[in-house]
Amino acid sequence: MGSRLRIVEAVAVCATAILLTACNAKDYQIAKVAPTSGNNAKGEVRFYKVDGGVRVIASIEGLTPGKHGFHVHEKGDCSAPDAASAGGHFNPTGSPHGAPTAPPTARHAGDLGNLEADSNGKANYDRVDSMLVYESLSGLSILVHAGEDDFVTQPSGNSGARVGCGVIQPAR
Repeated sequence: MGSRLRIVEAVAVCATAILLTACNAKDYQIAKVAPTSGNNAKGEVRFYKVDGGVRVIASIEGLTPGKHGFHVHEKGDCSAPDAASAGGHFNPTGSPHGAPTAPPTARHAGDLGNLEADSNGKANYDRVDSMLVYESLSGLSILVHAGEDDFVTQPSGNSGARVGCGVIQPAR
């Protein structure tokens, strides 16, 4: 009887270890957002693989109050003073620009909508996006824009200058 109990205990310990490893909060990708030239936007965006897509959690500060376009861009390069080096929106399907709630044929994969900054210039975002593919994110960039994304204007929503940029990479 004692050996069976030890076996059950060992199995329980192993199962717990496996579950904790699978739920490890370190399993994410991250972009440290830095301001573009003449701007103050900075913060962090994390990407987690979840059922139904990718959970995107952002905390950005240094913004003007109001809405700011928020997009994944095609190149992981924030070296240009205006972040033009990040290229356009991530759009592997060649779809038109649209709202993050639009069907896949009516939006870019990188169309995440808007951040809304409070009166102190701080914005938070927490949403699961069904079009993003976790394994495709590393090496792309995340951009915060000066103005609101209107979800209509092609190809990028008329959201204005790029005020913050970060390269997406595995968390270390």
